[in-house]
Amino acid sequence: MSPLLHLLLGEAGCLLIAWAMSERRDAILWRTVVGGVLLQLALGALLLRVPLARAPLRLLDHGANALQAASEAGTSFVFGFLGGGPLPFAETQPGAGFVLAFRALPLVLLISALAALLFHWGVLQRIVAAFAWLLRRTLGISGPLALGAAVHVFVGMVEAPLLVRPYLAGMQRGELFALMSCGLAGVAGTVMVIYAGFLHPLIPDALGNILVASVVSTPAALAISAVMVPFGPEEGGEEAELAVSEPASGALDALVRGTAAGVPILIGIIATLIVAVATVALANASLGLLPHWGGEALSLQRIFAWPFRPLMWLIGVPWPESNEAARLMASKTVLNEFVAYRDLAGLPPETFATRTRLIVTYALCGFANFGSLGILVGGLGVMLPERRTEVIQLGLRSVLAGTLATCMSGAVAGALA
Repeated sequence: MSPLLHLLLGEAGCLLIAWAMSERRDAILWRTVVGGVLLQLALGALLLRVPLARAPLRLLDHGANALQAASEAGTSFVFGFLGGGPLPFAETQPGAGFVLAFRALPLVLLISALAALLFHWGVLQRIVAAFAWLLRRTLGISGPLALGAAVHVFVGMVEAPLLVRPYLAGMQRGELFALMSCGLAGVAGTVMVIYAGFLHPLIPDALGNILVASVVSTPAALAISAVMVPFGPEEGGEEAELAVSEPASGALDALVRGTAAGVPILIGIIATLIVAVATVALANASLGLLPHWGGEALSLQRIFAWPFRPLMWLIGVPWPESNEAARLMASKTVLNEFVAYRDLAGLPPETFATRTRLIVTYALCGFANFGSLGILVGGLGVMLPERRTEVIQLGLRSVLAGTLATCMSGAVAGALA
């Protein structure tokens, strides 16, 4: 089957699943749905096919390598051989000296500090404003929703709502759901470089592709959200601005604040990884007591992989490779995308064809997992205590919406890259 046909099947299949889960099929704003799909395709064609647009993405990959080298200079100074310094012993196994918590994760602090500096200089605001303008004009959505969706490309699922906090209380139910879905349909800039480091040997322009995945998933998430929990264009149509409670007084202050802001993110990632892996291991141990299925013990990853396999084929993964692709998607949903990307990087090169590897990279690029859902619901519950019940009701739906959006992006990458 041709990649173009898989693209059409993948987009239509994801929208059909969303339509089946819709709260009010008679109230769907089709301008947002059609506009979101067309904008995703247009952005995908521009960023994946036009050489002039791809050139900056290649520069981003070089920048990612520079950031990793700079981060390792700091971690090796502070943590010694644990952080990348010379080993005082011989490795008995290749890679045994790589300690995730001391080598890869501290990069979050550097990215957070640089992001705060770019925000202080007004660079991020201009990029976000341009993307928000594009979303609003093409999809017919309100200013606050467009701004919140656009800023999700650069910051996390909780930080983005904070930046549009004054508008949250007045958002329609569907707009709040769309904001949650956008947060789960992409990854934050603080972790993009880490994932690019995992995938650099496998994917050309790894950081650029991860950034493109988050960008093209945003209009897809808005389209899926408009189908699942419809909203109207008549409310909240005013322009919106990013809300910063206490701006930095200078570049140095921005760096210090950005570094401090990265500390809870770093701790949160470590804590989430420990608890998520431990909880899933406990659940899998319990499932292992049940009779085996197909000669293997049951696990959460196996159970979630079953529905993912036909979906992976639908978006362009060849059927013989769809089982492993579905397993990675299940791992991403049950655990998180960090573990899934690490597993993808550790697979033998012959596991996937080049095109399949790119599709899976895009499909995995999102926070749509149960651990992230807990963080999102907790954060929004603090910001909107009067709508906490509503946020909880929309939680699992937003995981599905975020997953469908990234799968649509996988179909776009498979057809256009």
